Amino acid sequence: MTLEQAQTEVDNWIKTIGVRYFNELTNLGILMEEVGELSRLMVRKYGEQSYKESDKHKEIADEMADVLWVLICLANQTGVNLTAALEKNFEKKNNRDLDRHKNNEKL
Repeated sequence: MTLEQAQTEVDNWIKTIGVRYFNELTNLGILMEEVGELSRLMVRKYGEQSYKESDKHKEIADEMADVLWVLICLANQTGVNLTAALEKNFEKKNNRDLDRHKNNEKL
């Protein structure tokens, strides 16, 4: 699935099953919640925190998909074409960071 297809699919789901989009600020709050849930699992799997019983059956992939879903909702609501935005971001990084990481002694 491409980003464009994902934006279309999310929009169709929202309009047919989800009734309507939550407003942009509500979705921003939901995005922060979802990022927090992803963070919680990441620090338990890759960091030093131990799992809580309520986290043991959650999957990182599902939490990432939740983050992506809400980000796509926000993109749809604000008129952002994620494909174009990502392409532009690659261009920015390719120009700005062409030698930056190669010359980073920490890497």
